Amino acid sequence: MKDHKSQKSSFINSIGMKFVRIEPNTFLMGSEKANLPDDVIAEKEYLRDGDWDEQPIHEVTVTKPFYIGIYQVTNAQFEEFQPQHRHLRGKLGFSKDDDEAVIFVDWTDASNFCKWLSQKEDRSYRLPTEAEWEYVCRAGTTTHFHTGDTLPPEFHKNVSESWYPDAGRSQGEAEVVPLQVGKTTPNPWGIYDMHGNVEEWCQDWYAPYESHSQVDPIGCKQGLYRVTRGGSHSTLLTYLRSANRMGALPEDKHWYIGFRVVCGELPESVTYSPEPKVARWGQNVKQNTPERPKIPAEPYFADPIPFVNIPDGSKGPLFSNHNHVPAIVECPNGDMFAAWYSCVTERGRELTVAASRLRFGESEWQTAEPFWGPPDRNNHATCLWRNENGRIYHFNGLSAAATWGPLALVIRYSDDNGATWSKPRFISPEHQLRNMPIASVFRRKDGSILLACDAVSGGNGGTAIWISQDDGETWSDPGEAQPIPEFADGQSGGWIAGIHAAVVELTDGRLMAYGRGDSINGRMPKSVSEDGGKTWHYSASPFPPVSGGQRCVFLRLREGPILLASFTGSRKTPETMPIVDTSGKERSVTGLFTTLSYNDGETWQNIRLVTDDGPDREIETMDGRLFTLGLNSAEPGGYLAVCQGDDDMIHLISSKQHYRFNYAWLTEPPPSEVVR
Repeated sequence: MKDHKSQKSSFINSIGMKFVRIEPNTFLMGSEKANLPDDVIAEKEYLRDGDWDEQPIHEVTVTKPFYIGIYQVTNAQFEEFQPQHRHLRGKLGFSKDDDEAVIFVDWTDASNFCKWLSQKEDRSYRLPTEAEWEYVCRAGTTTHFHTGDTLPPEFHKNVSESWYPDAGRSQGEAEVVPLQVGKTTPNPWGIYDMHGNVEEWCQDWYAPYESHSQVDPIGCKQGLYRVTRGGSHSTLLTYLRSANRMGALPEDKHWYIGFRVVCGELPESVTYSPEPKVARWGQNVKQNTPERPKIPAEPYFADPIPFVNIPDGSKGPLFSNHNHVPAIVECPNGDMFAAWYSCVTERGRELTVAASRLRFGESEWQTAEPFWGPPDRNNHATCLWRNENGRIYHFNGLSAAATWGPLALVIRYSDDNGATWSKPRFISPEHQLRNMPIASVFRRKDGSILLACDAVSGGNGGTAIWISQDDGETWSDPGEAQPIPEFADGQSGGWIAGIHAAVVELTDGRLMAYGRGDSINGRMPKSVSEDGGKTWHYSASPFPPVSGGQRCVFLRLREGPILLASFTGSRKTPETMPIVDTSGKERSVTGLFTTLSYNDGETWQNIRLVTDDGPDREIETMDGRLFTLGLNSAEPGGYLAVCQGDDDMIHLISSKQHYRFNYAWLTEPPPSEVVR
């Protein structure tokens, strides 16, 4: 291939791309104790010191000169290679013109463009390594941006992150910003749009930084996420800094990511990062099925134990501030495995997914460690489910950026008790509604798998379902073509009434769901489908509605009845509910309760609080808040998830606590006085 021994300072290739020569040198990569100014963090104090994954600062040497495109690749340039991309111009309103940065391209699209260009011109084109990218972005500077420690207004393109595509909202034209390249001031080396416009794919698999000096680093040899750099439109300024790191599934394509091109062979000296250490939840996982002691025949209720175990003051990669929306599964080896999201704010880019393991025979959950999450993507909502053959499935929503509205839906699985997981793949690659998984998944009588997902954003309620007829290989959404319904008694529509819905199959194959919000006659809404989820009929349930910070669950028990776990009312202003105790008298209670139905939800009985019925004592709920557990009060809120173990023990988790009880406990009336 052609080289550049003539050492030209710049050249223009056959499709009009302009390149400048970058000389080798050594620089300091990363950032720590950033002390970012107020206008960069937008009053979000938790962003003051930058991201945890920008540390430690380390010396990097780039050993060979290379050429880099002074602009991001445009629509016109990319379509020389892939003409069919033209139909994606203007999708969601973005990038319509020839000279706008190309978007809706995944990592393979970008790499294949480079291969095509290499063959076309007999030169070596490729994506920049992450180190090369930061080296060029800094252009000899050591400040947060190549412009200094702040970024001039000309670079700001809807930096509030308020824009997201949502079928339920009207977006103003001002929120869809132009993406023309080269309209801002170049950096000192003559490179444009290194801060914003669109993110840029890099060559590297994402890997943690190391502290020692490195020569031509290129990340790990394999991984889950490819690095993206530079930030984009509709992104807070802190994520546009020279040191900030992002990443994405290489198959992901959306309105935030494009790329630019390097011309030059990879240096022979490239060094790969070591494989990341195995998380605690994946270490020394036994693969044998243990002998299990029989659970007691008499009523059994174990003291609740917290499964969220994150050290106080943690600011990444997990966060002690807010841990919520859990899922739980029993592994074939008897271990319990839980996953949930961990963040500072639910709309933040820092939101990631944590996991922990309660090993068989042990009494405490391990310290949590990261489980899933492309960096600086809001990985919203997690679901776990185990099939009859022991395979554990992990479902997760994946945001393009920092909102929970437009999500793609991904699936992974484990065949070794959750020690290792398959590469993620998309169930639904489009970032849209109807893709936020709920901890409500089960095998139907016809052999299909049903997964419930929120179909909500911008205040519009509803839950959708996805169905797989082939053990998770392919999926369909039976209600997708239906219009947004009116949730009223006696009406029908293509969504389940209410978000975060619990779903269960009835004995005749119909589906029943209870949701949050969209209350009917002051009660939690009930939705029933007779056509496999294509349409739903709405009515009022007998139970009080749940609200913010709460989610109910259904589970068809092996013993036959349907279990419902829910709350007596709002977390902040809970109602009371009458229960009948062993004396035959009614008394009022409040908080988390269970109840059973033996006739497919027509009636409910055996209502009782999820408590040991002992003396009042303080227990932690979500984010360290305290509640009183006792004879007449139980946990006031939390997103619930439930499973039944191979030994028939029932495992119910809130956003903090793990409760364990048996069927006999569910059917026994609560005592009339405190059990001592």
